Order: sequence, then structure tokens, then C-alpha cells
Amino acid sequence: MTATAVTERHAAPQRAAGKALLQILVDPNRAHAAADHVAVIVAHPDDETIGCGAQLHRLDNVTVVVATNGAPRDGADARAHGYASPTAYAAARERELCNALVLANLPASRIVELGFSDQTTAFRLADLTRAIIVLVAARDIKVVLSHAFEGGHPDHDATAFAVHAVAAIRRRHGQALDVIEMPFYHRKDHGWTTQRFSRHPRQPAIAVRLNAAERDWKRRMVAAHTTQRATLSAFDSDVERFRLAPAYDFHSLPNRGKLLYEQYNWGLTGKSWLMLSRSAMNELGLVGERWF
Repeated sequence: MTATAVTERHAAPQRAAGKALLQILVDPNRAHAAADHVAVIVAHPDDETIGCGAQLHRLDNVTVVVATNGAPRDGADARAHGYASPTAYAAARERELCNALVLANLPASRIVELGFSDQTTAFRLADLTRAIIVLVAARDIKVVLSHAFEGGHPDHDATAFAVHAVAAIRRRHGQALDVIEMPFYHRKDHGWTTQRFSRHPRQPAIAVRLNAAERDWKRRMVAAHTTQRATLSAFDSDVERFRLAPAYDFHSLPNRGKLLYEQYNWGLTGKSWLMLSRSAMNELGLVGERWF
């Protein structure tokens, strides 16, 4: 099965807060804006930079939430980067995250690390959802920028699921949470495509073309993630893309079932994703719930 969008009759009628933030992001004057009620919720240290690094310095009091520590438990990535253990590698990635966000003038009080191990969040979807529920309530978050559901990395899709689940749960209580999504990477034929949405005709994307100063700013943030230099070389610093998140069917697979993570040893298959997502929806009481 492949992911389909829920029909437009299920879409929230206004989503005013999300639309207002999109207008800020495309503002040609790039003015600063109050973002006390905005959170960027991503899977890994460096995803915040890839997705919207050039925007962070002008979103005053934005909260950045990172779900994982960026260190898989098996230690292979740690050893590949010269670290003796996943713990040491995670500490290095935390330092890199802080160094990048210092460049965006983000104080430590606006950075939240949830501490899940890399490549495990798909197995803890309900736990991740509950952690985000608590954070969104505590910080009175109204709009979230997060991952598209695109079949690229399991942690990306897990974070997308959790954010959408939180939005659905809050709607039950009359509390809106708008979601703006960002593309990272997904499978295209037999390779990767980066920083482009897979497809969704009802939700057009906007492209924010970065000026020279913004490109320099973002490149310095990218450079702060020193352990990820090789990986981040696949992404450009010329444009950032956003769109209001469509209503995904999390009973189905994204990107028409073409999953990049099935080509790598990232701990998940499409079959296991479907089993895990359905189990989480049961646990969270979201079976049959409208998402947007």
C-alpha cells in the first residue's frame, strides 16, 4: 500500500497560524518575527540546519526540538567517525548542534533534546508522540515545522508521524496545532533526491531563495556539524522549501511505497513500518482519527 492524502473535506478550514508563518518565511524583506509559539521539531542534529537553517536567526524565541542524539546504538557510525562509543559520538553531535544554533542566535533555553537513540524512534512512536505532546503544551506551541512523510529515513518518518499524531490529539480538545513540513530526501528511481517534496498536488510548495548573506550564514551552520561533512555535502544552501502539511494516511507507505531506507541498513522495512505505525495508532487511540 502507498500513502494517500485524506480528502479535502478532512482538512482544517483555516490553519491560520500556519499560513501566517509561511508568509513570514517568504517575506522578501526577511524581517524578524516573534516565534514564541513556533517549534522546529526534527529527528537528528543537523536536520534543523538542512531544513530551515537560514530562517532560524529571524524567528525570535523559536524552539528547536531534536528527537534523537544522532548516534545509532550499534556503534558503527561512532567508529566510522573516530569515536570509541555511541555515547562519545552523541556528545560530539550535541556540541555540533549547539555550535550551529549559536550562529543562529538561539539560546540554550530554546533547544530541547529528547534523547532517543538514532534509528530507534520508529520502534517508539507512542513514546515520541507523548514527549512532543508534553513539550507542545508546556511551551504553548501553535505551529510546528517538521519533516515531510517521504520514506527517506525512518527517524524522519517517525518524527512526522509523531507531530501529526500530536496535532490530531490536540484537535480532540479544541486546540489547534498547524504543521508546516520541509523536504529532506527520498527515493527517486534507484537513487536519492534531496530537498524536494515527493509529490502532493493539493499542497503547493514554496521555495525561499536565499540571498548571498543567507547562503553564507547557512553554510557556516552546516560547517558546524563537522562529523556530518560528507553527508551534508549532498545538500545545497541556495534554497529552502516549505508547505502546509497534507493529511497523510499513516496506515499506508509514503512515496508510493518506494522507500529509501530499505536500501540501507537503517533497521526498518516498509512492512515493519506499517506494523509499528498501526500499533502506535491503537495505543494512542488514533485509529480512524482524521489527521487534517
